[in-house]
Amino acid sequence: MARDAAGVENGTRWLSAEERAERGRAARRRTPRSAHGEFEPPAPRQDPVDVLEGQSAGRVPELVPIRYGRMSESPFRFYRGAAAVMAGDLAHTPESGLRVQLCGDAHMLNYGLLGSPERNLLFDINDFDETLPGPWEWDLKRLTVSLAIAGRENGFTDRERAEIVQSAGMSYREQMRRYAGMSHLDVWYARIDAEQLRALAATELRSRGRKQVDETLLKARGRDSLQAAGKLTEVVGGERQFRSMPPLVTPLWELLPDAERSTLEDQIRDMIEHYGQTLPSDRRHLLRRFTLVDMARKVVGVGSVGTRCWIILLVGRDGDDPLILQAKEAGESVLAPYAGAGEHSMQGERVVAGQRLMQAASDIFLGWYRAHGIDGRERDFYVRQLRDWKGSVEPALMEPRGMRTYGDLCGATLARAHARSGDRIAIAAYLGSSDVFDQALVRFAESYADRNERDHRALVDAVASGRVAAESA
Repeated sequence: MARDAAGVENGTRWLSAEERAERGRAARRRTPRSAHGEFEPPAPRQDPVDVLEGQSAGRVPELVPIRYGRMSESPFRFYRGAAAVMAGDLAHTPESGLRVQLCGDAHMLNYGLLGSPERNLLFDINDFDETLPGPWEWDLKRLTVSLAIAGRENGFTDRERAEIVQSAGMSYREQMRRYAGMSHLDVWYARIDAEQLRALAATELRSRGRKQVDETLLKARGRDSLQAAGKLTEVVGGERQFRSMPPLVTPLWELLPDAERSTLEDQIRDMIEHYGQTLPSDRRHLLRRFTLVDMARKVVGVGSVGTRCWIILLVGRDGDDPLILQAKEAGESVLAPYAGAGEHSMQGERVVAGQRLMQAASDIFLGWYRAHGIDGRERDFYVRQLRDWKGSVEPALMEPRGMRTYGDLCGATLARAHARSGDRIAIAAYLGSSDVFDQALVRFAESYADRNERDHRALVDAVASGRVAAESA
């Protein structure tokens, strides 16, 4: 059975644009757009703390309390780490039956600035740990719920939050309709760059917001390996090495005794060599021009705390020509029990393939590797630069107007990412030209924000009772 670029079964011929649009309209008849406003937790619903503990079972034990400490701080921080909890809930919500490559954890802080290989500053999705094919609605719902939760923490009114969520949904819908009329190549080349961000800020934001955008763009350009080396390393005995900043950054020499450290050093050197085989030949050649000099364990994110993550210091021309790579453990996507396992048996490859498919441009050192740890267990990793012109926003500093503009930007970006892999014509036809779906998102987002607050409270209570240990870091 042949498939078109959007994965539509079509026998021996291409489906026409009108046939694909009819596919979307048929999906709307099966699953009305207004149905997406409904959220009824599955019965029985799994205890959210049980879900988190299940994830923690395979993580570094001494780091797990940091994860619980971070997630306990607020409903928004809980939400950031609770992708697995929401995946189980989303699996019981209405869906159109139209699938795309999902980010899998598309909350508002998983969008941001990054540098393209051509050294342009772009705005895009920047986290793909949970990427997998699945219903496009799941990503959009995770995004809009995050906006509602952040709006609550900022003290926005019900009406202000509703306008923010509805606008983000409209941005996704209108951009998807725009992409439906574009060629495959035009969709593939579409991107949002720094100049477009400045233009958007000039028309949508007040002077304070415009100033914040300019400062974020300027700061992002300075966040590279050289800046990271200045913060994370020091010169000892004439050689550059990672600083000791436990538990967030722990050099290998401090983490393990000599024999185990030597074994792990050899494994990471082997990883660098073999991971390079997943890069294009020109980038593999560039990687080989660098020399490995040190490595350390790093604590990352909120939801990822406790997964194995190594930062690797390499130098090129001299000690002032650093490259810092991050090798992060890749486990099964939280979506897999509900959306299917996907085509990649190596989880690092799953992450890299999803990122390359969804992003307008990806890190030149993005690759993957399967490793045998010193404990004898086999684990998958993906590798990228630790920092490459990365920039992000702080939701707590946003006013309603600013969050609405940011939500619109995220919605448009998500539509572009989905349009690269899914049937954009069918999705656009499903969404239509009215605001029915946008309004449904508002109802869903507020309902799920209520659920998230109760789940956060369950974790706080679990910490207070001693069921789980939490610590700040």
